[in-house]
This record gives sequence, structure tokens and C-alpha cells, in this order.
Amino acid sequence: MRLSNLADYAVITMSAAAGHCGGSRISASELAAETGLPKPTVQKLVSKLTAAGLLRSERGANGGMQLARPAAAITVADIVEAVEGPIALTACIEATGDCDHEARCTMKPHWPVINDALRSALANISLTQLRPQPLSIEKELA
Repeated sequence: MRLSNLADYAVITMSAAAGHCGGSRISASELAAETGLPKPTVQKLVSKLTAAGLLRSERGANGGMQLARPAAAITVADIVEAVEGPIALTACIEATGDCDHEARCTMKPHWPVINDALRSALANISLTQLRPQPLSIEKELA
């Protein structure tokens, strides 16, 4: 399984936005410059992340984006779902009738358990855990 580039970029963008906590706002242009992502991509992500309630946007001279809730309350699962929709490893989790093997499938009852485990793992990683960790002196001397 691999996340789309857009989901990956959304995590990068949110991590950068989390670095500007404390009431300060940052523009999409500043996020693009800080992350090295193309400005149109960041603008698209900001729109999706705002619609999902993860970012709050203010217009005007002092406008910009900021996290809609504390970084500790935003998870990787929240971010991925804002961009990709519900986390589902296989199509049969979301729909029925799309598979020629559905009538005799022995795995279908197990996919929700597997899917829930994956979502739970992503939900246990908050934005605060994704912030860059300062190097300790011991690491620098090693």
C-alpha cells in the first residue's frame, strides 16, 4: 500500500503549519516556500484541509492559515482522510457487487478488521509527533 503524493504532501503541509502554532498565521505561499512544494498544490491542499476542519483560514491583511485545533488533536489519519477519503485497503470494504468473487470470498469478513488496524495505527500518530526533533549534544558528538 502506498499513499498518493497528494496525501504525502498534505502531511508535509500540515506538519509545516503545526510549526507555526501559537496564534500566528501562515499563507499558502509561505507554506509552499517552506516545504518546497508547488504553490498550486499547496493551495489545493489548503482548500481540502480547510474543508475537513483541519485548517482555519482568515482573509485580510493579517490573514492566513492556522491549525483549526491543537496539533496533538490532529492525526495522520485525519489528514489522509481529508485528502483521500475514508481509509479502505480494498474496494469491497466500501461497496458490494463490484467483485466477481464476492459470493465465495473468504476474506471479505476480515478486511474491515485489517482496515481498522491500519486506520488505528495512523490515528495514533499526531502532528506533534511529526515535528522535527532537536539534535541532542550526545548525538552530535557521536
